[in-house]
Amino acid sequence: MPSLFEPTRIGDIAVTNRIVMAPLTRNRAAANQVPSDLAITYYAQRANAGLIVTEASQISPEGQGYLDTPGIYSPEQIAGWKKVTDAVHAQGGKIVIQLWHVGRVSHVSLQPNGQAPVSSTARAAQGKTFIQGGFADTSVPRALRLDEIPGLIAAYRQAARNAITAGFDGVEVHGANGYLLDQFLRDSINDRTDAYGGSIENRSRLLLEVMQAVVAEIGAGRTGLRLSPVTPSNDAGQDSQAQTLFNHVVEQLAPLKLAFLHLIEGQTGGARDVAPFDYEALHRLYKANHPAGAWMVNNGYNRQMAMDVVASSAADLVAFGRPFISNPDLVRRLKEDAPLNALKPALLYGGGAEGYTDYPTLEGAATA
Repeated sequence: MPSLFEPTRIGDIAVTNRIVMAPLTRNRAAANQVPSDLAITYYAQRANAGLIVTEASQISPEGQGYLDTPGIYSPEQIAGWKKVTDAVHAQGGKIVIQLWHVGRVSHVSLQPNGQAPVSSTARAAQGKTFIQGGFADTSVPRALRLDEIPGLIAAYRQAARNAITAGFDGVEVHGANGYLLDQFLRDSINDRTDAYGGSIENRSRLLLEVMQAVVAEIGAGRTGLRLSPVTPSNDAGQDSQAQTLFNHVVEQLAPLKLAFLHLIEGQTGGARDVAPFDYEALHRLYKANHPAGAWMVNNGYNRQMAMDVVASSAADLVAFGRPFISNPDLVRRLKEDAPLNALKPALLYGGGAEGYTDYPTLEGAATA
């Protein structure tokens, strides 16, 4: 039986275990959305993960939706991320960057020239985002024009190339949690009547074109995708045919031979049974079309659940989010069944080293 703690391959990426650090927004980027020097320490501390997926990083200025999140579109940002990847690799780790465009989950104060955010729709998300001064209602977006979509796809392609320049082992495209690509997928949000709206085929088109462009640029073996079929995050209402929609997406992705698919089961950071969905059926469909593709699961996994899902071959990889924040040596703690540090929720977003790089390892706790 496969073990959570044994090596495997994720496309072209050889990893030492099947434990993944999930992408975690921490709102600590420096000026001009450049990763801070603290990020170098933060990620290097967690290089024991088989694979690190970085915090979501915008592919363009228009892709930003929260204060102090990093980008991967400027030379300065690429240089900042190169320091992070060098530090992780020096510790023997592997790291991919999550490519992000928030779409309508943004605020005019975060957009170039105070312009409206873009989306599949002109309807606002009923929710909050984090800007200078605190939380604010998201701004009313405008629907992307057809003639703008090629440029958007090109921005994803360029961001993937920038990631490789920055030393990343690959990329994960963020297609989940009610952000831009999810805004096109779901008929609860997408109200278009053109080639990118209406039918399941049309609503899937942008995601598939983005994935084709990224694979063409950096290779399938270094490309993954995150999906969240039923999460209600960011005012993402349930699609009327969620199972059919995501079955179609997985079938259409198969010829690309992606390195991995990263599935959020249930509500991101919440209930796993928030809405009906057959993840096992989706997994079987994926493996039937792409047996070598890694299947990564996420959301509320504890040690026993993670070991069991890998041992049963129901998943190849398990992603942990908040446990990695408070436990830089999470892999060791899971392997030894050691107690976990408590999370400090008030220090999750923004700030400095406190609650970021100062959580103790087992050795550190023993000598404290």
